[in-house]
Amino acid sequence: MRLGPLTVRTGEGRPVLPAPGGVRRARAADAPGLHALSEPFMRTGALRRRTPHVYAARFAEFFVAEDAHGTLEGCVALRAFPGDRLSATGTAGVLHNFCVRPDRQRRGVGSRLLTALLLHASDRSVTEVFAATTGDGEAFLRSGFRETDSSRAPRTWVAALDPSRGSRVFARPLPGAALSEGSAPVQPWPARHCRASTYTR
Repeated sequence: MRLGPLTVRTGEGRPVLPAPGGVRRARAADAPGLHALSEPFMRTGALRRRTPHVYAARFAEFFVAEDAHGTLEGCVALRAFPGDRLSATGTAGVLHNFCVRPDRQRRGVGSRLLTALLLHASDRSVTEVFAATTGDGEAFLRSGFRETDSSRAPRTWVAALDPSRGSRVFARPLPGAALSEGSAPVQPWPARHCRASTYTR
């Protein structure tokens, strides 16, 4: 699956993504590259520590952006939690391990990754996507997320959050999802030049 840059929006707010592009689903062979891409952010504490084994086991959760030579520029992962919510209905998803190489930031890589992930989440009937960050959340706010508490988030994910990190929780309902009490209005798909957060769990 390869997704191109955003150029057209449909009446439902769903972007048309022309090919060719630079975002695709990760493959098993990408696992070492996912770890290498993420490792500098793990060293600074921006991403939580994950071993190469974790990336090998969970590569299917990832989308990757790559340049014309096949070098990874960024990645983001989605994990669905059907039936695991403290309140509200529907399936919740959690966005994690969102990072873009420093030399490729502010070039639309992060927005293409976010768009691919949100389209995939919608296709999987995910009704709301959550993320936790120790940063300012700028990338999420610009992509239709709103800061929220953890009361509607998946319980197992909330339980795994490290209170000492002081993470802020953001949520984004997806187009077509029924809004639950406390949900933010559904926003358009991400703007093209969203800067990728390097502070997601």
